[in-house]
Amino acid sequence: MADKAISAEGVAEKDRLKEDNLDAWMREHVEGFAGLAAYTKFSGGQSNPTYRIEDAAGKAFVLRRKPFGKLLPSAHAVDREYRAIVGLHPTGFPVAKPYALCEDDKVVGSAFYIMEMVEGRTFWDGMLPECDPAERTSIYRSMIGTLARLHTLDYIEIGLEGHGKPGNYFERQIATWTKQYRLAETETIYEVERLIEWLPETVPEQTRTSVIHGDYRIDNMIYAPDRPEVVAVLDWELSTIGDPLADFTYLAMNWVMEGKGTASLGGETLGGTGIPTLEEAAALYCELTERDAVPDLNWYFSYNLFRLTGILQGIKKRWLDGTASSPEAEERAKRVPELAQAAWKFAKAAGAPG
Repeated sequence: MADKAISAEGVAEKDRLKEDNLDAWMREHVEGFAGLAAYTKFSGGQSNPTYRIEDAAGKAFVLRRKPFGKLLPSAHAVDREYRAIVGLHPTGFPVAKPYALCEDDKVVGSAFYIMEMVEGRTFWDGMLPECDPAERTSIYRSMIGTLARLHTLDYIEIGLEGHGKPGNYFERQIATWTKQYRLAETETIYEVERLIEWLPETVPEQTRTSVIHGDYRIDNMIYAPDRPEVVAVLDWELSTIGDPLADFTYLAMNWVMEGKGTASLGGETLGGTGIPTLEEAAALYCELTERDAVPDLNWYFSYNLFRLTGILQGIKKRWLDGTASSPEAEERAKRVPELAQAAWKFAKAAGAPG
């Protein structure tokens, strides 16, 4: 049992943890833990609720857990996140230090893991209004360089050969997200039905295999407080072994999708900002990964938006069921038709009929 009353300021009753259980578990499994003193819930972490945990000595940790309640199969894979950072941390790749994984739902109410709290800066707006042009250039170069570094790691050598199957990545992902979409389906969307038919028939050849992050964008990383360098890449729930072009083209979508105040740059004038153009970003990625060029991006954009449609449909279903973690769930749920339409637009640019 905790030594004194535990502060959970600002944590809604539905998000509270089983505090005495957590305290006892962390004392046993987390090296140097001095007893649970306080915790708060981060406002982000839409898929997997995330908490800052503070011990009696003032040391901070991070807890990521599955949502409470009934979930779609294979969703919210905190065990996958944990195993990814366990493999990556010893290589010096920028991830938080992993401490322990708990797969026993009885401890806090759902499976969770503990990692270190990495202090630094998070950028939510891809235009980086708080930075000068030189720093913006360095921030983007660090983000692209970190992705290239991930894609050039030997996944077998670092013990992640079991993190996914090495071949037919896009075929398997399309099948997975079709299944997840069907399980969460709440209405028939014309564009989704067309994509489910067209995407599997037009998959490009996979020429490389690596660890891929699955949700790589500027607001999923922490930068050092005093320099434009990535010190931790977060949110490895969707990581797997696959085609690194899936990751790069997912990141590249930020240059074509609009969303003022978000990671997206679409519709913005980049001249003079220090932010690289998509062509410059692709050239840097190719240089660092020893590629001649990236292929036409339209198929990949269509695929990535189809996948995002499946992810947001899952959020919509959880919102309708009352199990969504974030207050932004309703707004995200409303974006499902818009994303499906954008995915089909890119599909047609890639040669889809109609």
